[in-house]
Amino acid sequence: MLHIASLEKLVHELNRLPGIGPKTAQRLAYYILRSKDAYPEKLSEALLRVKAEVHSCPECYSYTDRDICKFCEDPHRQTESICVVEEPSDISRVEASGAFHGKYHVLHGVISPLDGISAKHLKIQELINRVDASLENGQPISEVILALDADLEGDTTALYLAKIFQSKNVRISRIAHGIPMGSDIDFIDDRTMGRALENRVLL
Repeated sequence: MLHIASLEKLVHELNRLPGIGPKTAQRLAYYILRSKDAYPEKLSEALLRVKAEVHSCPECYSYTDRDICKFCEDPHRQTESICVVEEPSDISRVEASGAFHGKYHVLHGVISPLDGISAKHLKIQELINRVDASLENGQPISEVILALDADLEGDTTALYLAKIFQSKNVRISRIAHGIPMGSDIDFIDDRTMGRALENRVLL
């Protein structure tokens, strides 16, 4: 580095972005610095605009620039099932499958004791309130689908939610995990193979 305070500050802030290491942050900072057009101003404007216009949907806690997000306000989507995801970006992946037509609920994370993240830090109570309200207003949510990662944190969160909804008249399911389409069994790790066997289906 050139030990320029403003440049070091930019590298530091870029380095805070997920998936951006120190070297990548440095390359991005130098790219911004040597841009001959108005890119730095456009980037700054885009950051300020998204901060000012985008907020959490009050129903599902995804991001939106409307009062309510397009999924929550869509009258054609099924109301009896909710797909629970970790982050707003996960919704686009579920939508791309074309297999789900219900509503969504975003937790904004998963339970991770090592990182100091407990259930109270997530939108879990809001999910419980949403299900309870549906039972009271005569439009009950009959199934909660957990579309969470197949890792320790995802498993912990899934078990926690399953325990909560045991006492309610709501079916709770989790997306299947196993061998990806087009994969070769020779290259599948033991844990993935175990999950695939557990989630096997009849033909």
